[in-house]
Amino acid sequence: MTRIEIAPSILSADFTCLEREVKKAQDAGADRLHCDIMDGNFVPNITFGPLVVEAVRRCVTIPLDVHLMIIDPMRYVNDFCNAGASTLIVHAEVCDVPAVASAIRKNNVRPGVSVNPDKPASLFLPHLRDIDMVLVMTVFAGFGGQKFMPEMLDKIALVRAESVKRNLTTDIAVDGGINDKTGEECAAAGANVLVAGSYIFGHEDFEARIATLRAASLRGRERLGHEV
Repeated sequence: MTRIEIAPSILSADFTCLEREVKKAQDAGADRLHCDIMDGNFVPNITFGPLVVEAVRRCVTIPLDVHLMIIDPMRYVNDFCNAGASTLIVHAEVCDVPAVASAIRKNNVRPGVSVNPDKPASLFLPHLRDIDMVLVMTVFAGFGGQKFMPEMLDKIALVRAESVKRNLTTDIAVDGGINDKTGEECAAAGANVLVAGSYIFGHEDFEARIATLRAASLRGRERLGHEV
């Protein structure tokens, strides 16, 4: 079973000292960083673009997962890949998944896919072999601080079952309301990448928070009898 990885979401970082924040997260044991891109169309909010991703890339050596919450991801694939994305995640609701995944992979970047909680996994499951990461949203895309939706645990379990059935090593990430309690539940359902924003960046001791989240996720694994 793939190891559990912790991915702090920089949307919750203090942008007045972003370099310090992301380096602190890396030094505290983060496995990857998560970058949320919002366009004001697919979601109401606007965040940042390739220049910020490029700046973060220069500050850390761990992978960057870039989540495009935008209506025309194909248009910006090259920009975000060139900016330093390690995994580029698009929404299946707004694109041709195989075509976008192919364009991403041509940039030597890992393709990922997501859908909002009210959209079915059937939008991307037929293309599971084309992608390296599924990001299961446990809140609706576009706003931080939403309450975790436990009904999404079934979607995590479904994606994991399909991945195992097809003998794939798909990363299953989860984003939205993640803390030690919900992280444990997600890991028990089959997630192996936990995206956490305010749970980590909202506290002074990043290392303690990451360690607590990792320990909780390992307990989740053990509950289903997974090898740790």
